[in-house]
Amino acid sequence: MSKKFGVLPNGETASLYTIQSGQLTAEISDLGATLVKLFVPDWDGKLSDVVLGFDDPQAYCESGTFFGAVVGRNANRTGGAAFTLKGKSYQLDKNDNGENNLHSGFDFYKNRIWDVLQLTENAITFGLESPHGDQGFPGNAKIRVKYALEQGNTLRITYTAVSDQDTVFNFTNHSYFNLAGHDKPEKAMQQRLAMPARFFTPADEAYITTGEKREVAGTAMDFRIPKAIGRDIDKEEAPLRLQGGYDHNFEVFANPCAILSDPDSGRTMAVSTDCPGIQLYSGNFLEGETGKGGVSYCRRGGVCLETQFYPNALNHPQWPQPVTRAGEQYRSETSFVFGAQPR
Repeated sequence: MSKKFGVLPNGETASLYTIQSGQLTAEISDLGATLVKLFVPDWDGKLSDVVLGFDDPQAYCESGTFFGAVVGRNANRTGGAAFTLKGKSYQLDKNDNGENNLHSGFDFYKNRIWDVLQLTENAITFGLESPHGDQGFPGNAKIRVKYALEQGNTLRITYTAVSDQDTVFNFTNHSYFNLAGHDKPEKAMQQRLAMPARFFTPADEAYITTGEKREVAGTAMDFRIPKAIGRDIDKEEAPLRLQGGYDHNFEVFANPCAILSDPDSGRTMAVSTDCPGIQLYSGNFLEGETGKGGVSYCRRGGVCLETQFYPNALNHPQWPQPVTRAGEQYRSETSFVFGAQPR
């Protein structure tokens, strides 16, 4: 099912598509291949929309939150807005702190209308053609993103891409989750998080990873035993102070690599991926944006769990590299399995 979402400043029309399976319903826009709504049952079967977002497409274009968007070609930050591939240097937009690159540059994928290649009752596939030099990256790329609602209350996102030159592919989905419901931002930091990660990758004051892999043991970064995200978020530890809360990449040590739960509704969400890393972001830059239904999204009003390569990996060759060779297919999957704990 599809309907008009709205008209963009350039005159293009954005549409909204609904997919459904079992107890889950999702609304996804061709603008940015963006997850706009996701309805999930609580322990009484009551449905709530658990992702932050906006009521019109223009707000998505104007906002720097990246609510629900597919981010690429390279998610997260690149130090110095530059990298070297096969001995050649590539310059990207300096769109973060005047020196670095964030989410690939100014012409974000979130602001583009994607082609709808296939639509069924429970799945939708989007396509985007990204020409050589787009955002500074090499190669003509064909990119596909599939959202599928599957049995077992599962949302699966599959990314595939191919390029005619060696290039960078590192996609993620930038949804902000609040399992209490998007309209209860004050409860977001009460969500409990469990992650088996043994280490994280510290960043400097400009949010650029240093190349270190630091153990979580004995720090506020340790989620191996479930805890409320807000419990330690204001501790006087350098990583939290530098980033103003959680905005850090953790290793994917085992799957599920993260389990989020809400004590009020009983909703749970287990994240599994084939990516080497997962970025925990506690919504530190939210500033009271007016979201769906007029809800004001306060600071730390949602939580992102972004599966991806380690940030700035292109400048840390000792880490797994987000490079796909010419003619080879990039493929990555992330699943979100929803449930409800008993009262």
